[in-house]
Amino acid sequence: MQRRLKDYLLISLKGVAMGAADAVPGVSGGTIAFISGIYEELIATISGVNLALFKTLKTEGLSAFWKQLNGNFIVALLTGIIISFVSFMRLAKYLLEHHPVLIWSFFFGLIIASILFIGKQINKWSISTVIALIVGALAAFYITSLPSLASSNNPYFLFVAGAIAICAMILPGISGSFILLILGAYKTLSNAFHDFDIKKIALFGTGAVVGLLSFSHVLKWLFKNYHNTTLAILTGFILGSLNKVWPWKKTVSVMIDKTGDIVPLNTITDFGTLSFFQKTTNDFDTYKTIAEQSVNPLQYSELNNYLANPQIAVAIALMIAGFLTIFILEKVGHKSK
Repeated sequence: MQRRLKDYLLISLKGVAMGAADAVPGVSGGTIAFISGIYEELIATISGVNLALFKTLKTEGLSAFWKQLNGNFIVALLTGIIISFVSFMRLAKYLLEHHPVLIWSFFFGLIIASILFIGKQINKWSISTVIALIVGALAAFYITSLPSLASSNNPYFLFVAGAIAICAMILPGISGSFILLILGAYKTLSNAFHDFDIKKIALFGTGAVVGLLSFSHVLKWLFKNYHNTTLAILTGFILGSLNKVWPWKKTVSVMIDKTGDIVPLNTITDFGTLSFFQKTTNDFDTYKTIAEQSVNPLQYSELNNYLANPQIAVAIALMIAGFLTIFILEKVGHKSK
């Protein structure tokens, strides 16, 4: 595929969007890759990294190796992802702490549009595709309902977490950051990026590479042999993930950061939402969410003694903005093909 400089700049911008999405626990960069028209090329490129590739390097030289690797595509995309992920992780942390309803509203609208977009790629519906859709939705809903594990400070655990999370990062609908949260590795990795802990970042990166090279072969095979069924499962994943990104939440239990003890939130505060309690006390480090439930906007206000503004009008506007963002990405994706 012959590309010009502006094409690679556009790929980098898509990488920026993917990195920003993956920085938010609950949103998948794989969804952005699919919408922007680079998903199957991404999977094919990753799965192409094998022993035959290095044989090409030995026998035909660096130029043939780079072309077979699709190296320019990888560099352009990774540049955008890395820059965005590292920089947006801090911004995402701030938004999740101070404006959780608003950021979740935007991504909720984005994900609804993603369901419609990916679902329409299925060119033939059958009993198997319907079952695949339902299974994918139930699996994602179950995953998003799992409580987070206690945070692990073992740096070598980041290798395992990286291998597992990267599989989620390239699956539309399942957030790699949320998997890190469930595994108890999100805070450790976030601190590693904040403190520029090279050892921990390297361990996570190595695990991610191992997981990525392995899982991409599975995805490539599924797309080749069961294209419609695979798309149905991915659509189900995204549908089931809506539970996680619903803007209004009731916090059921939290973990005390210093001791690792898990306690019900109502033993700590009369407020029903940890994020609102943290905002009123300006303490975002003592407690971490373990389990939560989706509630309606009016109940959200009631749970917080009618002191928390559900921001319904702004939330709906941001949902619409997120919804429209997908159609912009879709148009950009088609133009770049």
